Amino acid sequence: MSRDAIVAKRVDTGTADLTEICDLARAAGYDVVGELTQSREEDAAYMFGEGKVDELAALVVETGADVVVVDNRVGPYQLYNIGSKLPDEAEVVDRFTLILDIFGQRAHTKKAQLQVELAELRYELPRAEAKASLAKRDERPGFMGLGEYDESREQDIKAQIARIKRELDAIAEKEETRREERRESGFDLVALAGYTNAGKSTLMRQLAADLSVDENEDLHPDLDPTAESEDRLFTTLGTTTRRADTGTRDVLLTDTVGFISNLPHWLVESFKSTLDSVYRADLVLLVVDASESTEEMREKLVTCHDTLYERNEAPIVTVLNKVDKVDESELEEKKRALSALAPNPVVVSGLTGENIGELTARIEAELPDWQHERLLLPMTDDTMSLVSWVHDHGHVEREEYDGDSVTLEFEARPAVVEKARAKAGDLAAVESA
Repeated sequence: MSRDAIVAKRVDTGTADLTEICDLARAAGYDVVGELTQSREEDAAYMFGEGKVDELAALVVETGADVVVVDNRVGPYQLYNIGSKLPDEAEVVDRFTLILDIFGQRAHTKKAQLQVELAELRYELPRAEAKASLAKRDERPGFMGLGEYDESREQDIKAQIARIKRELDAIAEKEETRREERRESGFDLVALAGYTNAGKSTLMRQLAADLSVDENEDLHPDLDPTAESEDRLFTTLGTTTRRADTGTRDVLLTDTVGFISNLPHWLVESFKSTLDSVYRADLVLLVVDASESTEEMREKLVTCHDTLYERNEAPIVTVLNKVDKVDESELEEKKRALSALAPNPVVVSGLTGENIGELTARIEAELPDWQHERLLLPMTDDTMSLVSWVHDHGHVEREEYDGDSVTLEFEARPAVVEKARAKAGDLAAVESA
């Protein structure tokens, strides 16, 4: 059963935009029944001016709303003070509580659940002091989501954070090992990144559409065969990996959690394990919704670059998606306006498949260079097994048989070339023994 919500936002100057917070509220399962904004400096006690909070309380009474969602970072005292003005049954949540609520609803894997729990604990930790202060004043510390005060709670939180970090580190170590095994098997790792609802999952379906689920499972049984494509935020909370054939290279494509603006460091850090699939990729496709306004696209590109800036190791290709919704002149204007943030982008439609061929060619061009190798192999019982292995893990350019030897010219990842040389050395050793 959905609950009714009022969304509210304060900005220092200008006009407050409620589009994203309304989308977030709906993603959490609320029906938005009222909106309130204010342009003024932050009030230390109420976030908004006290008169605006009185107006907010009247709106809650008028609409019968169950919750007020504040699209700001609201301190625990401000949260308490706003709540004290509202009807007793009404709840106040800030932007980050709402996001954590959505994450909690979408966390279906063990890793995602641990990351949500870690984020919730990091959010709660600085509030322990406020709970203690309210408890000493004999006020209602459990009111409006602050939680009951418990002297040992702060230490409990720190202990739980340490435990979860150890569990996530162990998961991350296994995933890093898996990434390296995949690279050694000849796969390039490409990550889809971008703002939530940019169409990453739809694009992924286009790139992987020609490969059957059965083929996927035979090669990598741990791969998730599906990536949801829905018009809602945070459909992808964990990661979804599928195999995609871009031409000569074997690519594993990973769809990840969508970025959103104005996320605090502690929240991004809590999802580091999921974002590692972006940070440690061989190539990042940064997907942007080209049907949005130039200013929205700019803001979201900045958010994405900020998130990727410190840790990302791979080249980034910007993909302007949903071009089926934009006319050509408007698209060219947007490309010019955003050229500093998105140089030489690829324009596609994940929905219709427009320009997908151009994107796959660009993926191949931007991936790390393969190494060229020429091997002269003696014809032994195991030679054809090695030839087959090279075909599976690289791109064979020449294969010639001459009596009791085979000449094999191919391109592959350096790790694959190194392993092929070692296997060839073993063949030669057996031949000369």
